[in-house]
Amino acid sequence: MASKPGVLTSWPWTPLGSFKYVILAPWAINGTYLFVSMEKSERDLSYFLIFPFLLWRMLHNQIWISLSRYWTAKAGNRSIVDKGLEFDQIDRESNWDDQILFNGILMYLAYKSKTLDPSRLPVWRTDGVILTILMHAGPVEFLYYWLHRALHHHFLYSRYHSHHHSSIVTQPITSVIHPFAEHIVYYLLFAIPMVAALISRTASIGSIAGYITYIDFMNNLGHCNFELIPKSLFSLFPPLKFLMYTPRKFHSLHHTQFRTNYSLFMPFYDYLYGTMDKSSDTLYETSLKREAKSPEVVHLMHLTTPESIYHLRLGFASFASRPFTSKWYLWLIWPVTWWSMMLTWLYGRTFVVEKHRFDKLSLQTWVIPKYSLQYFLEWQKESINNLIEEAILEAEEKGAKVLSLGLLNQGEELNRYGEVYIKKHPQLKVKVVDGSSLAVAVVLNSIPKGTTEVVLRGKLTKVAYTLAFTLCQKGIRVVTLREDEYLKLKKSFNTKFESNLVFSKSYADHDHQMTWLVGDGLDEEEQLKASKGTLFIPFSQFPPKQLRKDCSYHSTPAMVTPRSLENLHSCENWLPRRVMSAWRVAAIVHALEGWNEHECGNKVCNIEKVWEASLRHGFQPLIFQTQSNKHY
Repeated sequence: MASKPGVLTSWPWTPLGSFKYVILAPWAINGTYLFVSMEKSERDLSYFLIFPFLLWRMLHNQIWISLSRYWTAKAGNRSIVDKGLEFDQIDRESNWDDQILFNGILMYLAYKSKTLDPSRLPVWRTDGVILTILMHAGPVEFLYYWLHRALHHHFLYSRYHSHHHSSIVTQPITSVIHPFAEHIVYYLLFAIPMVAALISRTASIGSIAGYITYIDFMNNLGHCNFELIPKSLFSLFPPLKFLMYTPRKFHSLHHTQFRTNYSLFMPFYDYLYGTMDKSSDTLYETSLKREAKSPEVVHLMHLTTPESIYHLRLGFASFASRPFTSKWYLWLIWPVTWWSMMLTWLYGRTFVVEKHRFDKLSLQTWVIPKYSLQYFLEWQKESINNLIEEAILEAEEKGAKVLSLGLLNQGEELNRYGEVYIKKHPQLKVKVVDGSSLAVAVVLNSIPKGTTEVVLRGKLTKVAYTLAFTLCQKGIRVVTLREDEYLKLKKSFNTKFESNLVFSKSYADHDHQMTWLVGDGLDEEEQLKASKGTLFIPFSQFPPKQLRKDCSYHSTPAMVTPRSLENLHSCENWLPRRVMSAWRVAAIVHALEGWNEHECGNKVCNIEKVWEASLRHGFQPLIFQTQSNKHY
């Protein structure tokens, strides 16, 4: 929002929220119906293609978003403004598709008005394309330059254009984040070439669609915060610098200096009127020579459900900025989801999705192209282990200090919590961490003070064994509801604390018990038998289904990150904003402390030591979530 919002700042359909797309439904349905129902000779291709063209614009922009985020995560040295995005910017830019809806309305209205008779346009006319190019290079670029300078006058800037400049670190969709009033003026300006072609009867579907696609392409290019244009291109054709801007050489400086580089896509008028930033060429030259910085901490995760690929930072920006929940509208794009699954299956290589910086540490998140279901298939285990091993060796080659195994990448049946790789490569310098000690510490500190007895139920993992032993050691009774779990725990215990481990066949014997520590395998029947007001605290990577409205559910082991952790603008799976899983935090703390040991296999670091270190570095406990009060 601008600092002093002016008239027509908000979009008219803002109150509709996510239902705003229905405003195009009548026209889209009508266009499709007429095209299908009419005789072939009477069909109007231009009217029918408006809706597919709008979908193309959305896809084109989304491709830019994903590629830009991938490039800036993988090759951080080529980021123009080396600062992080924040959640407030993601929220501010979540309406980037409003201008596409506006474009659709204008196209449908232009068609229906018949004023310029856009019906029955030919697919292509070369003279119309040439006219469009000339009209853009002349009137559009000239008028935009002076409009842009006017928008930087304090009166218009404070009421309108400051909203766009709220984003110092740009991403492709930043290019279209303007108040509604600005977009009205922009569309009047960009309509000049199209209207000229219509009046001269040289317009075609190709010239109109191509011109709007060109505007989208150049807008995204200029704001992607990543340099794509090679220096050799300007060396081969020096006048190109007057005709084409680049992200690093031109528009990034406009977002940091504000009073220079006003041109649209062709810097000619900035050179002509003396508003070209003098450091443009120098910045372009030196920034291309910047060396890539290798990650010092790598968190290795994997995909969970088919829809989870949209929740990655590379996916839908707004969707990824909120805790993951399955959305009904994702079913509408199931063909895309299916193809993404095939692509990850065929590509078969780990890829980078996030880059962060904290206390001079460079952090990256890598994703194994496997889904949760595949981790339970015996024939997939070898393939998964090979991918994890390759990732560890790649991290070693890049000079990483610590690598953490997230989600199911550290399964006991899969790789004995990472021990397999340590034994196979005993000379590894990168420390492999499963994060169990911090996960235990988080759970222990989530148990209400004064608790004397807890129920332990779920798959017995390294975390579960450590929890049970530590609680019994502290004098807290641990009740198990299944005999096989009781016997396994008892076998691993020191006889000194064995008396605090209890097996109970009856739920009624422990109706007063209000704290359950739960892991994978907690079934619906067991959860429903818990007494009213029970606090369920997960010790597993995945949260249990919240079936009880009269009970409270804590998050899976996680901690709130310090504000100084940069570029955190997507949620880790189902966790809230600016919250990381304990397994992920453990690796960061491990690197910050410089601990020269692995934490995998049966190894568990000192729980108190790890907990105190995480607090010392600014990570904070997470307040539990209840069914009636779902916030943190």
